[in-house]
Amino acid sequence: MKELRLHGRGGQGVVTAAELVAQAAFADKKYSQAFPSFGSERMGAPVTSFVRISDDAIRCRNQIYTPDYLIVQDATLIGTVDVTAGLKPDGLMIIDTEKDPGELKLDTKATVMTIPASHIAQEIIGRPIQNTTLLGYFAAVTGLISFDGVKLALKHRFPAAIAIKNIKAVEKAFSLAKEVAHV
Repeated sequence: MKELRLHGRGGQGVVTAAELVAQAAFADKKYSQAFPSFGSERMGAPVTSFVRISDDAIRCRNQIYTPDYLIVQDATLIGTVDVTAGLKPDGLMIIDTEKDPGELKLDTKATVMTIPASHIAQEIIGRPIQNTTLLGYFAAVTGLISFDGVKLALKHRFPAAIAIKNIKAVEKAFSLAKEVAHV
């Protein structure tokens, strides 16, 4: 079983991102579960969501304390929230920022990757809502969910016009990840 924790702020689609990852995994014939954790339920407040993906049935229902993967949708949370807490040393952290990973000075042994997801989302979708763009990047670098699974999840979740724009953003992030990570 692989576990993912997503960090962001209210209004950035952190809960939706977790649900989309779970739906993509399900489309890939895997077991999955997604659930949020709210502190203060208001726009801009820190929000955390969780996803589990497995080839076998998932029986546990507890919060995720030692994720394999992290996605940080808002880099301003770094230093405010301990986003690296519990991340496995051999884990992977993906952050929406235009900075290089070394510039972030994170205290982790895990691999840190960055992508200008908000910029890509603004360019393609017309809004800086980066959740789906980050999913494309996540799919490419981990292989845990497929590009086709993400496309199906987007088509299921959004009206056609919105899904098409999001799929284009996912496609760009997926291609970018393949170039950067050489995967």
